[in-house]
Amino acid sequence: MITTHDVYFRDASAMAELPSGSVNLVVTSPPYPMIEMWDALFSSDPKIRQALETADGKRAHELMHRSLDRVWREADRALRPTGVICINIGDATRTLNGEFRLYPNHVRVSGFFIEAGYDMLPLILWRKRSNKPNKFMGSGMIPPNAYVTLEHEYILIFRKGGNRRFPRDDRDRRRSAYFREERNTWFSDVWSDLRGVPQRLNGGGSNGRDRSAAYPFELPFRLINMYSLQGDVVLDPFAGTGTTALAAIASGRNSVGYEIDATLEPVIDGRVTQAREIANSVAAERLNRHTQLENGDDNSNARSAYRSRAYGFSVKTSQETDLKLPIVEELKKTGLCRYKVAYR
Repeated sequence: MITTHDVYFRDASAMAELPSGSVNLVVTSPPYPMIEMWDALFSSDPKIRQALETADGKRAHELMHRSLDRVWREADRALRPTGVICINIGDATRTLNGEFRLYPNHVRVSGFFIEAGYDMLPLILWRKRSNKPNKFMGSGMIPPNAYVTLEHEYILIFRKGGNRRFPRDDRDRRRSAYFREERNTWFSDVWSDLRGVPQRLNGGGSNGRDRSAAYPFELPFRLINMYSLQGDVVLDPFAGTGTTALAAIASGRNSVGYEIDATLEPVIDGRVTQAREIANSVAAERLNRHTQLENGDDNSNARSAYRSRAYGFSVKTSQETDLKLPIVEELKKTGLCRYKVAYR
């Protein structure tokens, strides 16, 4: 199997390289409207800059989302029927002109896709570990003007027109299966177990984008394995430091990314050059974790009636018997942030 991975450094509101209906899955995390660190990016639009300067938070919030809408429309064009879009986004709290309020980004994004005719699937709450010493904002211990602290983000999931259909016993689908224990964790509607990004994934930590709290590798890795097959095409219109591309390589999927900040090119390139080591380490960890569970002390493990054809160990269900994890054999750079990956 061969996959390709391309990142283009331009605004994702025009994805000229992508034919309509060529993408199976979108996994992304856009700039969050009304989070101050993204003000400069959004303020390239003079209307947004004026709204912020005049402390018109509601107008600024809506205009920022209209800017994102242009990207969502292009992603919709590129997505094939039955494709899935997964968007990690957090709400914002902010005080403007002495008025504190919540800006519900997840509601606004959901409204766009529902209006566009997508089926909204159950969302996931990503409960992020907080190191904040205070769990409240406002008036402390005296009611009623305190505010709860936001300690979670949303993973919104939308499907474009019905379930994807497959031939009976489709080999690509069965090879792309995940382990039962992974299913039990991944398909929970609350994720509180995601680990931070290992230093080797950070691209050196010298670029300011590292301060954006980009999502950890495990987040796109799970979503890619949950909602696509090996060989599918995954799109990230806000590629950032390339985490989705890394997760796609480790999952045996093709990927296309767009990133407006061209200074991130060496960061992405530095990370992708490690992709073979990372991908194969992830596969080994998954296999090791499964065998440890199967060989555990729990008597229920002895009741596993099926065996993996690729690995010979026991599995809980017949759907896991054809599972085969992608192992990267070779990764070649074919251009500016363009790569080809061969698997064995």
